[in-house]
Parts: sequence; C-alpha cells; structure tokens
Amino acid sequence: MATDSLHSELKARIEELWARRDDPLKDESDAVATIHGAIELLDTGAARVAELDDSGQVVVHEWLKLAILLMFRVSQMETIELGPFEFADKIPLKTDWMERKVRVVPGAQARWGSYQGPGVVMMPSYTNIGAYVGDNTMVDTWATVGSCAQIGQNVHLSGGVGIGGVLEPPNAVPVMIGDDCLIGSRCIVAEGARVGDGVVLGAGSILTGSIPVIDADTGDELGRGVVPSWCVAVQATRPKSFSGGEFGLPCILVLKYLDPGERHNKSALNDVLRIHGVTT
Repeated sequence: MATDSLHSELKARIEELWARRDDPLKDESDAVATIHGAIELLDTGAARVAELDDSGQVVVHEWLKLAILLMFRVSQMETIELGPFEFADKIPLKTDWMERKVRVVPGAQARWGSYQGPGVVMMPSYTNIGAYVGDNTMVDTWATVGSCAQIGQNVHLSGGVGIGGVLEPPNAVPVMIGDDCLIGSRCIVAEGARVGDGVVLGAGSILTGSIPVIDADTGDELGRGVVPSWCVAVQATRPKSFSGGEFGLPCILVLKYLDPGERHNKSALNDVLRIHGVTT
C-alpha cells in the first residue's frame, strides 16, 4: 500500500508538471527531482510504461511516458565518456551491470530509464528509455529495443531484430512481446503490435498494428497486429486486387499451434518451417 501511495503521489506531481510544461519552472530542482524519481522507477523495474491487466488487455500508464517527455525537456546536452567512447546526449547510459546481474558484451548500450532483469544478456545492441526487458532474455547482435517497448522473460530477440518504440501520443500502446518467445533474425515488430507468450516468429517477419494475422489451416483472419500465444508464425503475402492489377500484401501466417509451455528445439523448428517451404 505504501508503494501504491508513493506512485500515486508521484503520478499527480508528474501530471501537474506536464500541465504547465510550457511555463517556467518555479522550482527547477524540485521538478527535476520529481522527474528523476519517476525515471528511476522505470530503471529499476518498480514501474512499467505498459502491462497486461487480469483480462489480458494492455494498460498504458501515461504518466510514466509524460515523465520521459519531461526528462528530455529539463535535461541538457552533455558529453558522456565511457572508457574510450564519447557520446553527446541528454540521457546517461546505464552502468553497474554486475550489480544488476546482467551480462553486457562490449558494444551494447542501454539508456537510463530502461529496465533489464537478472539474467538478461545484451550482445552489441541498443535499448532505449522506458523499455522493459524481462529476466533471462537475450537481446542479440544489432537488435534494437525501442522506447517503452515491453519484452517478456526468457525471450530471444535474434540478430538484427527491430522492436519499435513509441513516446507520443502518451496513450499510444507500445510493442508487447510475451514470455518464452523466439523472434527470428531481422524481424520488425512495431506500431503497437503484440506477440503472445511462447511464439516463434520466423526470420524476416514484419508485424505492425495493421498487418493481418491469418490461420494457415482455415484461411481465417485472426486479427491485426496480434500474434496469438503458443504458435509458429512466419511472413507471408495474400493477394489483393487494385485498379492497377493484383498485388501481394504482407501478412503473418500462423503455421502451427503449440501446447502451452512447449518449446521448440532448433531441429524441430526447422522441420516445421521446412514443411511449409520457409527457410531459417
């Protein structure tokens, strides 16, 4: 209850600062402390920009996005030096990785205000402010996790994966990736798209909020921008007629449903994709 009360108080102060964001700050040091307090909640995982409620719907905590936007307003550009590297930015990079129990390979970067749970492995990659990366997840080489994106536990974001970010408008739903997912190399997941638990998303797939997701067995459209839990899904196209001719528009095709908790080993996944003529 004490934590809820603290969050409620901080939320009210952030919303008040946002309401008068164009006015000169009467007490800048107090305002900065308030904003930093909210960012610290994100940095430690004590609060998240978005999460699922009991009914499985995405709830966006807009005040935390407002805190991020305010952070950019009150922060000044400065030179940031880490070892032999120099950066020029308004937001510092995270440090103290050993204490956080996170493995960070040289070349990996994460901004303060993003969260990485214990057991996370970060290959050379980038994670932006407001993002949440759950325990034991791997952010592989050249993968990017955009601002406010929410990544579950035991996920593998393969090489070159692009997870889109969103800050404005504050009520915009960020990308949500469930637990136990394998997101294949060079996939793009953006524009508030959602991937359920246990999904294997084939290499090179593009999933946005408007991309149809189709059941391969029935041809039924399951929805747009949401891949259901525990399935294997790949990039595909479906024909659509226009005045200039018939063209193939992108979609995501669900090839197989998995039992909850089922994990594909590499050979089993290759067999599933090979049957359908998909290369890994």
